[in-house]
Amino acid sequence: MAGSDGVRAAAFRGRRAGQGGSVTVEIVVLAPVVVVFILFVVALGRYETVRGQVVGAARVAAEQASQAPTPVAAVAAASAAAPPMVAGDGPACRSLRVTTQTAAFAPGGTVTVDVRCTVTMADLLVPGLPGSIAVDGHVVAQIDHYRAEG
Repeated sequence: MAGSDGVRAAAFRGRRAGQGGSVTVEIVVLAPVVVVFILFVVALGRYETVRGQVVGAARVAAEQASQAPTPVAAVAAASAAAPPMVAGDGPACRSLRVTTQTAAFAPGGTVTVDVRCTVTMADLLVPGLPGSIAVDGHVVAQIDHYRAEG
């Protein structure tokens, strides 16, 4: 029995010695895949951060617009309220567009605010990912029924 253990040990050592270069190949193949995966996760995080900022900006802009006395003032209030909400920490918007719809601007009516932010992804260098992504926020705010018309 002792002789058969020696044969098994020699066979095991032979297999390990012949596979020495495979670890290097695995690292060379897997390292770029892992890096691209990490950058893709960073891109998803950037998108979600900007999406939260844009929806928050649309919410604040719609609230400000719904409290304005006139439709013209509502557009101005929404346009002024949105930019500070997307500025600050996190990815910056390359362009910000605020669209305010005041067709139903009357007591009991609604005001609709759409905010669009274009955020860059080109610096991540992820294959297949566009250079920039547009992120949209859409909020409809109710105008108080009992307010005086401006």
